[in-house]
Amino acid sequence: MADQREPKICDYEGSAYRTDFWEGKGRDYEDRVERIALRRLLPKQGRRVLELGAGFGRLSDEFLAFDQVVLLDYSFSQLQYAREHYGATERFVYVAANAYALPFRAGVFDAATMIRMIHHIAHVDDVLQQMQRVLTPNAALILEYANKRNLKAIVRHALGKQTWSPYDEAPVEFVELNFDFHPAYIGKALKNNGFSLQRRLPVSFFRLNLLKDNLPTGLLVGLDALLQHSGLLYAPSVFTRSIAATSTENNLNAADIFACPVCEGGFARAENTLACTDCGTRYAVSDGIYDFKAPLE
Repeated sequence: MADQREPKICDYEGSAYRTDFWEGKGRDYEDRVERIALRRLLPKQGRRVLELGAGFGRLSDEFLAFDQVVLLDYSFSQLQYAREHYGATERFVYVAANAYALPFRAGVFDAATMIRMIHHIAHVDDVLQQMQRVLTPNAALILEYANKRNLKAIVRHALGKQTWSPYDEAPVEFVELNFDFHPAYIGKALKNNGFSLQRRLPVSFFRLNLLKDNLPTGLLVGLDALLQHSGLLYAPSVFTRSIAATSTENNLNAADIFACPVCEGGFARAENTLACTDCGTRYAVSDGIYDFKAPLE
């Protein structure tokens, strides 16, 4: 498992991200084009999918072809809203946890997504290694990233209004724990951590208030849907589909998907706790959410 001295985490706990950023905030265009890209890349069906960085569950209704959907986020409060919306059923599992130490057994997911999430990750390799570990062989990973080499950044750099170069492959941290990534960097990171990149879709070409305020949303969505096939990786967002090429263990049919994030041991379950049978570390199950953010005292 990951070293317990993890790097800083971007925590949306208690934030009004849903209402302050999405609902009624003029982002219908972004939501619709991201759903189009996700549908194009996601397997048509599967046993179990991990939605890493699920937040309040904005996109979780896109995974209904899977038998089980595991929503993981660091924010307990965001997951509470998702649970209120999708309900307490066996199909949906809610997990508050650290992406650097995923609390799952190896090979328990046959698909996973990371959408609007990796731009908050300072150590990309560590998280991709965790993802590779919990996926089955040939599982699909749908990864979206904020594109450093977007048209706006290119123009600003050419005009001298931006100090960092959009052509430099190194990530740029423009605000603390907010990163833009070059397509080549992400491609190499995926390859170096056991993934085979299959497809890339540029998304959100028209993410400008001037356009969104003056042109019909349906028109912009239709044009974006066409440009997603263009291969022009100059949009603000890029969706990728990769295959977990080096996974070696397959426990997809495991009845209990969880493993201790400290020692990888199994758990004994009580009504509101999970206790590791190897190291004794205990975690709470609160409000229907498995809480691995910190062990119980």
